[in-house]
Amino acid sequence: MATEPLKNSGDFEQGAVPQTSRRGFWSMLVVMLGFTFFSASMFAGGKLGVGMTFTGLLWAVLAGNLLLGAYTGTLAFMAAKTGDSVHILSRYAFGVRGSYLPSFLLAFTQIGWFGVGIAMFALPVQKWLENRGIIQANNVGALWAIVIITGLLMTSTAYFGIRSLTILSFIAVPAIIVLGCLSSGIVLFGKSGIGLSGLLAAQPKPEAAIGATLAIAISIGSFISGGTCTPDFVRFSKGPKIAVWTTVIAFFLGNSLMFLFGAIGTMGCELADISDVLEIQGLLVFAILALGLNIWTTNDNAIYTSGLGISNITGVPKRFTVLFNGLLGTVLAIWLNNHFVGYLSFLNVLIPPVGAILITDFFVRNSGHYPEAKDAKFVDINWPAVVAWAIGCGVAFVPAGITALNGMGAAAAVYIFLSIAIQYFKDHPVDNRKK
Repeated sequence: MATEPLKNSGDFEQGAVPQTSRRGFWSMLVVMLGFTFFSASMFAGGKLGVGMTFTGLLWAVLAGNLLLGAYTGTLAFMAAKTGDSVHILSRYAFGVRGSYLPSFLLAFTQIGWFGVGIAMFALPVQKWLENRGIIQANNVGALWAIVIITGLLMTSTAYFGIRSLTILSFIAVPAIIVLGCLSSGIVLFGKSGIGLSGLLAAQPKPEAAIGATLAIAISIGSFISGGTCTPDFVRFSKGPKIAVWTTVIAFFLGNSLMFLFGAIGTMGCELADISDVLEIQGLLVFAILALGLNIWTTNDNAIYTSGLGISNITGVPKRFTVLFNGLLGTVLAIWLNNHFVGYLSFLNVLIPPVGAILITDFFVRNSGHYPEAKDAKFVDINWPAVVAWAIGCGVAFVPAGITALNGMGAAAAVYIFLSIAIQYFKDHPVDNRKK
């Protein structure tokens, strides 16, 4: 058995959040809405909007986010009950050094989302500057200048932790709701609006048609990595009820609305890029401000949780790891944006099995109770969890059903089987069974 000393800073990256630092419903709801009102979901919704009917899209988005809400709500319950981040929860399921695997995966994917967010802000700003003759068209140097300045600003606020996330969310959430409602209102009820009947009658472009299963997978994949990191934020909740409700509301309402805002815009204007839609609607300047604030809150959440992950691996305080992660995400921003769909597929394979194993370990193997991290005796590496994760990832490649659910189901089943088998052989040694 291996134990490891746990030292906490103001963000409690190495242990449980004490009750004296817990927060109430409204404070946590604002943080979680700031997390789930994610501009990338608006862009993903735009891609679905040109490939589906509105009715089919609506059902797919609601189904995907209902599953996301159930998944993240379960993780939220665990976090609020223990006060632990997803990286500390991983020590119970994967072991001390075993937890480096989920911590690395989650940190890497969140650094990736940070980079995607920067690019999604920088590109509309570049377009606006080009259209006004302030910079030359396709000026790579100007684009990188915007990317670097944006990355530095977003990283600087993440350095200060949960307090800055709350303040930014109070501003960003109302702004993005207003932007989405304005854009959708212009599409439906503006001078050239298609109306509700036109929206319902819109047909997908044959070359861009998307089936329901893939649409649900995209809805889940757009936030499965962020959803797995839910414990990093809701561990600050005063109790499990607050954590679960704020998480379910945020994922089901916030992410669904962002998908619908993007889809309605592209269906009405017949454009696949939501930034093009906002420009022809005359909303690009407001969009740059609203989406900028929105991306800022989500990116701060992403780089915050990636900092916790690297801190779990290295023992370096979170306030320093976020600086490195922010730099890395900034450097990768343009490349990640150009490979966005492939990145979602990557997340759909690697991340869901981690969450499934954490949930299975907590509720099945430990009957919904963990000892406090400071008192726990962690194993070094819990190999059944590692093997179950690998098999879950392999099953996720099966070209049938929903990738995330395939991987989660397989990982949970294998983990239970291996845990039971190992415990049986511990209780019934080979020598004893021969007698």
